[in-house]
Amino acid sequence: MHLSSVLYALSDPVRLSIVSEICKLGECTCGGIEVAIVKSTMSHHVRTMREAGVVHVRVQGTQRFLSLRKDDLEERFPGLLTAILNAHERSEEQKMSE
Repeated sequence: MHLSSVLYALSDPVRLSIVSEICKLGECTCGGIEVAIVKSTMSHHVRTMREAGVVHVRVQGTQRFLSLRKDDLEERFPGLLTAILNAHERSEEQKMSE
């Protein structure tokens, strides 16, 4: 897990929204996350996050379950994920109030 890979994975607004949803919901399927993108684009984003070490993908039949590697990220980069998610939430709140 490298800082540059994690930051790259979290730099995309769609991926950041996915991570935020997983953080709120806990483990969930790819289809259970509310994002307005097609399956192939979702697969690309999941792969990018998985390769960076941000999410863990568990396969069960035809379903893909995503979970956030929060403990691993916190151990390796203390406070990083929390700071990024808090900034994301604030920016989303500002968008809603405009």
